[in-house]
Amino acid sequence: MGLNQEPLVPGGVLAVDAGNSKTDVALVAADGTVLGTARGGGFQPPIVGIGAAVDGLARIVERAAADAGFPDGASGGTPLAEHTSACLANADLPVEEQQLEAAVHARGWARSTRVANDTFAILRAGVDAPRGVAVVCGAGINCVGMLPDGRTARFPALGKISGDWGGGSGLAEEALFHAARAEDGRGGPTALADTLPAHFGLPSMYALIEALHLEAIAADRKYELTPVLFATSDAGDPVARSILDQQADEIVALATVALARLDLLDEEADVVLGGGVMAARNPYLMDALTDRLTARAPKARPHVVTAPPVLGAALLGLDHLAAPPESHAALRAHYA
Repeated sequence: MGLNQEPLVPGGVLAVDAGNSKTDVALVAADGTVLGTARGGGFQPPIVGIGAAVDGLARIVERAAADAGFPDGASGGTPLAEHTSACLANADLPVEEQQLEAAVHARGWARSTRVANDTFAILRAGVDAPRGVAVVCGAGINCVGMLPDGRTARFPALGKISGDWGGGSGLAEEALFHAARAEDGRGGPTALADTLPAHFGLPSMYALIEALHLEAIAADRKYELTPVLFATSDAGDPVARSILDQQADEIVALATVALARLDLLDEEADVVLGGGVMAARNPYLMDALTDRLTARAPKARPHVVTAPPVLGAALLGLDHLAAPPESHAALRAHYA
């Protein structure tokens, strides 16, 4: 775009949803029209550093700008949008959000910038207004909440050091723990001792432990065991079901604490459930968490989000711009 030209998206939003494994970018006009999109790799500043991570993000923004018809892409000297709404993985603490916000804003993509943890994108994608709580149960677990007045509830979500348990990683490790003890006699019997190694074509838990330890099976393949845990639970195994009960307890603990912090515990409020573990909609886990949540927050409305998180990032941007309901509706229609 030439320096003397007006932006193609006056009053619009540059929306970014950047997870550990993939990043989605969308340029959205103030009326909710999606003008350009792009997808790229994950966003991992703890591994590569903030500068390199934002450099990678810039390449994806460049492609979205080109898709929207900016002749000079994202480097033409004129802001692409009025506001950048970036929901980023690894922005777990307010200080990290501030550091990333400064780095993103310095690129000049928009006149204003707001960086938030990527869980806020999942929450906003799953609610009609910026009000409610989201629990994301993917590789790990996290929870956030928000109100229209700007108040939020959140947790550090840094693993066991911040009191977290669950997600695909936690479920897989717990399943391996019980299966190993069942095979060697330290624990009670469970079908997991057979189903877990069988998934990898191995004859025993000892063989699976050896393969994981010696890295004959890559450590990240442990995530494959969550569906095996679900199937073993579906077959009625008590130990597998106890692990899912523990996961339900953790989800409900996060949700109810967040609801209480926002004074929503006794009001009708959405509890948005996101991430791969929730997307599986395992019947036993869903029933367990619904029963527990109803007991502690009778008016809560749990549901699994199906809309893409970049929609949530864009809606947060439209919220910032005080866009009319018609703009939000148009944007949702695009991603329906």
